[in-house]
Amino acid sequence: MTKALNHFKKNDPILYKVALMVNITGLVKPEDPFIDLVETIINQQLSDKAAATIFGRFKKLFPEEKITAEKLLKIPDEKIREAGISYSKIKYIKGIAQQIKNKKLNLKNLENLSDEDVINELVKLKGIGAWTAEMYLMFTLARPDVFSAGDLGLQNAIVKLYKIKQKPTRERLLEISIKWSPYRTTASRILWRSLDLK
Repeated sequence: MTKALNHFKKNDPILYKVALMVNITGLVKPEDPFIDLVETIINQQLSDKAAATIFGRFKKLFPEEKITAEKLLKIPDEKIREAGISYSKIKYIKGIAQQIKNKKLNLKNLENLSDEDVINELVKLKGIGAWTAEMYLMFTLARPDVFSAGDLGLQNAIVKLYKIKQKPTRERLLEISIKWSPYRTTASRILWRSLDLK
């Protein structure tokens, strides 16, 4: 964290000032990348609060709340739907569970790939787009230099902090993010937290 803060202090005083006002801890890799990927898919297009509630209900469908690919495949779609998860998301998470069960997908192998290759592999899976793949890089693999230009929260934070009049293009967002490299994941987390500041 100290290296990242020193980098922001030197390269972006605006972000550095915000970083001192929010609480960011180091990222810890989760034990099970499958659970993390399922949670990321369930959380797509939901507020943090709604996502936490729905994922909490989803976990309760499993004995001792232990989520596995095999157990997921045995739960009827209707039961998962009752937890608040759309049928399309159910199809996506069960599709991934099936691939894991059939040994066609091993998420642990992604750890050895470059950021770009991880994204390329993940977007081959139905229901996973660039945003989900970028969140996976940030939070599941704890990669330090990831920025998601398509994330609405990051876009809003940048517009607010840097007083940008028009909605920035993807190119403009990436251009702004370059000065945070090689700590763009930390920068993103600061930006998300900045939205809670009054």
